[in-house]
Amino acid sequence: MPLTLLALAIGAFGIGTTEFVIMGLLPEIAGDYGVSIPTAGLLVTGYAIGVVIGAPLMTVLGTRISRKTMLILLMGLFVVGNLLSALAPSFGVMLTGRIVASLAHGAFFGIGSVVAADVVAPDRKAGAIATMFTGLTIANIVGVPLGTFIGQAVGWRTTFAVVAAIGVVGLLGIARLVPAMPRPEGVRLRGELTAFRNPQVLLAMAMTVLGFGGVFASITYVAPMMTHVAGYSDGAVTWLLALFGIGMFLGNLLGGRYADRKLMPMLCTALGGLAVVLALFTVFAHNKILAAITILLVGALGFATVPPLQKRILDQAHGAPTLASAVNIGAFNLGNALAAWLGGLVIAAGLGYTAPNWVGALLAAAALVLAFWSAALERRTPAREAAAAVPAPTPVHR
Repeated sequence: MPLTLLALAIGAFGIGTTEFVIMGLLPEIAGDYGVSIPTAGLLVTGYAIGVVIGAPLMTVLGTRISRKTMLILLMGLFVVGNLLSALAPSFGVMLTGRIVASLAHGAFFGIGSVVAADVVAPDRKAGAIATMFTGLTIANIVGVPLGTFIGQAVGWRTTFAVVAAIGVVGLLGIARLVPAMPRPEGVRLRGELTAFRNPQVLLAMAMTVLGFGGVFASITYVAPMMTHVAGYSDGAVTWLLALFGIGMFLGNLLGGRYADRKLMPMLCTALGGLAVVLALFTVFAHNKILAAITILLVGALGFATVPPLQKRILDQAHGAPTLASAVNIGAFNLGNALAAWLGGLVIAAGLGYTAPNWVGALLAAAALVLAFWSAALERRTPAREAAAAVPAPTPVHR
């Protein structure tokens, strides 16, 4: 494995920890600030919105400097945001810290995906992207459960202080292990925007919003769901989140392995399975064993979509991948924001802590419909191009 991918995975580990650890700490944070669980869910929504805004903004700013320098600056911003969260005297300041940290998220993974794909052979691009995202999935196996445990045992502020320290390690890793990369020549905002004229790029981003939104509609509220419905103790949330992380890790490997060979079949299978599993979660959440298995499957099926969707963006962007790649990371988090908000709405409406699972199932099913549409368009386009390439018959004169 190139050391560049290791450095990117270290940064991804820190970002993944801060993004997902909030799910296990929602009850503690809500109690500390005296707000409801749905209100505390705004910390998920706010982070996601910050990613959506920061992804294109930071990427455009980054076109003026080298990719390595930009990655270092992004990790610095991440550290500042987490320190602000750790010291926040009020819920509003805590939300501000989350947003500041989130501004680095989309551009880091967007630029990092391009860098990862550039340092390997063409037939290994999806695998390289998956390797970078492995840092995020390992964060959910180690960082998130450990952060949840620390937050419940010592206090959630300590968790965010530790996350800031992880960010410092990630920054140093990038500075040390990522080779000096010159600023990409010829990169202009107008040229990068041309990628968005391709319907396949837009469809892939819509699938990203809906598909991963399905995951977050459920997982955002997994702590109260498991404690109030399944009957687990507060301490059990730690290892349940570890199960989710293991599922993410396995799904990421599976998606990276098959996306280079059978991208659309892999994507359709994952989205279809995700819709079914989320629908069943409304019932399985009442049984401890089935609930645990379902959490593992949601993580696996949800993250099996990440490498194929990110690679599809790079393939379809046609020479202007940087902004499109970053915006697609923003699309993941736009889905997270919408899903967390919708999940909070159905809970606040009195439909119970399992109701967000229905929201997630519908979102994943909608993404599957778009995947079929995208595949159909792809099949028709070569047929039209082949027909256009056939020369007209030469008239026969008698």
